[in-house]
Amino acid sequence: GDDAPRAVFPTIVGRIRFTGMVGMGQKDAYVGDEAYAKRGILSVRRSIQKGIISNWDDMEKIWHHTFYNELRIAPEQHPTLLTDTCHIDVSSTSYYREKITQIMFETLNVPQFYIEDQGVLSLYASGTITGMTIDFGYQNTRITPIYQGHILKDRCNKLDVGGYDITGYIQRLLDENRGYKLTTSSERECLRDMKEKLGYISMNFQSEKTEETSYEMPDGNILKIGNERFECTECLFNPELIEKDSKGLDEIVRNCLNNFEDLKEIMSNNIVLSGGGSMFHNLAERLKMELSKSDEIKDCKIIDPPERKYSVWIGASILSSLSTFSDLFLDKDEYDESG
Repeated sequence: GDDAPRAVFPTIVGRIRFTGMVGMGQKDAYVGDEAYAKRGILSVRRSIQKGIISNWDDMEKIWHHTFYNELRIAPEQHPTLLTDTCHIDVSSTSYYREKITQIMFETLNVPQFYIEDQGVLSLYASGTITGMTIDFGYQNTRITPIYQGHILKDRCNKLDVGGYDITGYIQRLLDENRGYKLTTSSERECLRDMKEKLGYISMNFQSEKTEETSYEMPDGNILKIGNERFECTECLFNPELIEKDSKGLDEIVRNCLNNFEDLKEIMSNNIVLSGGGSMFHNLAERLKMELSKSDEIKDCKIIDPPERKYSVWIGASILSSLSTFSDLFLDKDEYDESG
């Protein structure tokens, strides 16, 4: 497999807001970066909500775009591995995977297909098959315990705080503290960039102070930002800051670990961080500190590899390069026979 993704783009589809503009050099739908670039004249939707496909028609467009426009390959010539999440309602899991498989074989005509869970792939990327993955997504953070490559689904949990919430919180803090009104889509993109470049996790939120720094907007305006840099990320540990009635990340992880008896030690020493939100400085250290405050957890190890933003993809690349991987694939011929 490759060492890094060939294409990274947002899973969004945009449509012209005013139907009269279609045909005037405009397409009926734009996908990914093109949709993002034209978001001022488009109605933009995310086809994935909280890690789960919410709009199948749009998702089909995104997969088509991935093959033909981003990778520039014919799907019927390439076996395909797709990732999903175990954090789906149990009653929906079978239909969900069947629907994905149907689109891959019947619409895109891939010759072979396999689905693997994102948490399992994050573990593969860190070189293990047993542990607990914490995947920081756009709209939530998913905690997935895995033993010998198998998900312990009844022990999975999630925190409904993600990158979207942190961006929204820094927007609110800058408004309340400094009077900055940053509300347009382009300004929100600047907030996301600011969060990623300047945001970090405080090791002692109550006493933390940081010097002001500057952020230059595209129009040349200079914004000042100080304590907002660490205040915005604190909602991961205290969701009440953003009016969410939920336990913090450390408490959810602690409760999950305490549900184990025989596996508690091995899980505690293999906590793997992944996803864009895992890139905040001090996250691993703060989580370890909070977990270690509990008498029930004597020691823990948080694994945060440098490439963790793309750990799921890296795990998929590792899996697909194994000589035994071809045995896992479902062939189109098998699918056509059994449906």
